[in-house]
This record gives sequence, C-alpha cells and structure tokens, in this order.
Amino acid sequence: MTFLSGRAAVVTGGLTGQGLAIAHELARAGANVAVGSYVSEAAGRQGDAAAYPDPEEIAAVRGALEAHGAKVFAGHLDVRDTGAIRGFLGAAEAACGPADILVNAAGTTAEQPVCGHSDELWLKILDTNLNGAFRTTREVLPGMIERKWGRIVNIGSTAASVGWKDNPAYCASKAGLLGLTRCVALEGAPHGVTCVMVSPTWVETELMRRNVEQVVAREGRGRSPAEAMADIAAQNPQQRIIQPGEVAGTVAFLCSEAARGITAENIQITGGAHW
Repeated sequence: MTFLSGRAAVVTGGLTGQGLAIAHELARAGANVAVGSYVSEAAGRQGDAAAYPDPEEIAAVRGALEAHGAKVFAGHLDVRDTGAIRGFLGAAEAACGPADILVNAAGTTAEQPVCGHSDELWLKILDTNLNGAFRTTREVLPGMIERKWGRIVNIGSTAASVGWKDNPAYCASKAGLLGLTRCVALEGAPHGVTCVMVSPTWVETELMRRNVEQVVAREGRGRSPAEAMADIAAQNPQQRIIQPGEVAGTVAFLCSEAARGITAENIQITGGAHW
C-alpha cells in the first residue's frame, strides 16, 4: 500500500503508544514521517500518567520507521511551547517536506477528582491535550490551505462525550478538542483540507497501563493492575481492549484521497462500548 506516497506526515506524541502505531501505519502507506514527543520524564512532568521516552529510544524508533522505506525525522517536541513546535516543524520539513498530514496524538492524563484538583495539574493536561493541538494546527494549516490539500487528525477519546469519574481535566480537554476539530474543518473545507477526530475508548498502551495503576493505587482494595485491565476488557461488548493498530488503520484511511469527504466528524472506536 503506497496511497500516501510523496506525502509528508507529522505525528505529535509519535515516539510512543498510539502515536507510534500511527506513524508506522502512515510510513507503510508511503508517507515520510516526522515524529516528536516530550523526551525524558523531567520534574515538571510529575503527577501525570504519560510515558515519556528516553533520548536513547529515538534512534530505535527512527530505524524502525525507516525500515518501511520512509524518510524520517524523530526528536524532542514539547507541544506546550510554541517555539519548540516551530523548531521541530522546521527540522521536520527539511527532512521530510512540508506537512501534508498532521496527527495530534500528544496527550497525557492523571487520576484526580474535582475536589482538591490542583491548578498545576489541570493546566498541564489541558495545555498538552488541547492547547498543544491548537498550536501545531495553527502552524501547519496555512501551508495546507496554500497547497490546497491537507489532512488533520486529532486523537480524541470517548471522554469527549462521556464523563469519566476522577478525570475532569482529561474529559474537558478532549471535549474542547472536538470543538477545535469542527472549527478547523470548516476553515479548511474550501481548500481541500479535512479535520477529523478519532475517539477510541481504552486503548492498550503504556499510558493506559499507568493510568490503571493510578486507579488501583487510589482504590487500595488489593486489586492488581492486571486484574483491573481484565475487568475493563470484560466490560466491553467485544470482551477485549482496543489495540493501537486499530486506531492507526483508521487514521491512515482518513488521510487517504478516498476520505476527502469525511471532515468535522468524531469517529469513535469502542468495540460497542458507550464509554
């Protein structure tokens, strides 16, 4: 499959989890890919559940993506910092070409109820999940409009429409991301640019594992993380947890020419679940 041959894709949060699976799928489809994530778990990132790669992991990711025959750029990207985004995108364009595709997959979460929720953690989650997507979109959208072709896919969650107990910041960020998706879709529509949100339920990634560990620790009732994961799978009508490759395959299709009429949508991948 080379239906994205000649296209250049940027995937934020692309060094781990769903973002990495998406990067591999886009590379298999023929796209050149630039992947960036917040590298190393610095003190300022304490309290959330995301898995931040070490610098040593970047070379391994780059090599694996290049094995698909793609041109690849991989590096540190802090979507909370406009200067860092511009620096990353400049280097990505030099290596892979101007962005035809943007996948906003950078994200984080933390288990904390509204009562006692700190301002710092609230702002950190929204600044990553919502503001980060806005900042990267603002940088690449003008070029897409000028070239009359573009695909923007925001990785959302069922949390955009269904509240999750003890996840107010995450739910608010994903609901806001849906609103941003629809506005960008309308702005890009006359110029061949689509914008769609893909909203899975639980996806089996390191982020999910860490989040489940937080839940189990807070419960304090002796349930292991493995038992909690099994309970989540059992609650799904398909009796399983969604896999990153399922999200990646959907994203790749949405970046194709065949999906040019799909925009301003919230596509849910749930296995039949309502959460």
